[in-house]
Amino acid sequence: MKVHAAELVMFEQAGCAWCEIFDREVAPIYPKTTEGQRAPLRRVNIDRALPSDLAFIEVERLAPLFVLVENGHEIGRIRGYPGEDNFWGLLGVLIKKLDTAGTSGERSSLYEKSLHVAS
Repeated sequence: MKVHAAELVMFEQAGCAWCEIFDREVAPIYPKTTEGQRAPLRRVNIDRALPSDLAFIEVERLAPLFVLVENGHEIGRIRGYPGEDNFWGLLGVLIKKLDTAGTSGERSSLYEKSLHVAS
């Protein structure tokens, strides 16, 4: 599995109607978006054991549950699927939180590059 600094972890389960709606409305385009490039989608079935690298996440028995994580820390979560427009808005808030927290490896890398150019 390719490791990303940030990931959007989607907790899902079989038969989840809202997961299926997300799959139709967002999943096909998500990897092509800025958000998808920044935090690739990772799917986890809530009916199975939690992968060890996600042990820090407090999982709720709710599907879908979207948790934005970076380097072993939860940045924030979206409970349920609120529809396409609301999803993008809420995800945008989480991505901004990721940026302002100063935890973004991508942001740090860009900042370091700008320091080298300025020197």
